[in-house]
Amino acid sequence: LTGGDKMRAEAWGRAGERRAALFLRLKGYTIVAHRLRTPVGEIDLVATRGSTVAIVEVKARANLDQALEALSPRQRQRLARAAGWLTASRPVFSTMAIRFDLILISPWKWPRHITDAWQPDN
Repeated sequence: LTGGDKMRAEAWGRAGERRAALFLRLKGYTIVAHRLRTPVGEIDLVATRGSTVAIVEVKARANLDQALEALSPRQRQRLARAAGWLTASRPVFSTMAIRFDLILISPWKWPRHITDAWQPDN
């Protein structure tokens, strides 16, 4: 990607994260962190509802199929490490169920929320 393309992609991703956060709020979630930087990686959204903490990865692409294919095994591992750091550093989350969700964003479509999208490898 060129510099301009990279900036447009970053802006599109940030807009997708804002849409995803609004979508989750409408579904009754509380957004407790957005673009949370941890020593082991970034989490797009951390949301809670009831006794569950959702570690949410947002993928914004031209269509939902491309968004679904965009989550790599390496990213899943990074998110699992970041979730481990989060529960260790914030004891309030250690008693809650941790779930890994995926929100797919594409133009002119409702966001697609896949709850419990994957389980981390142990």
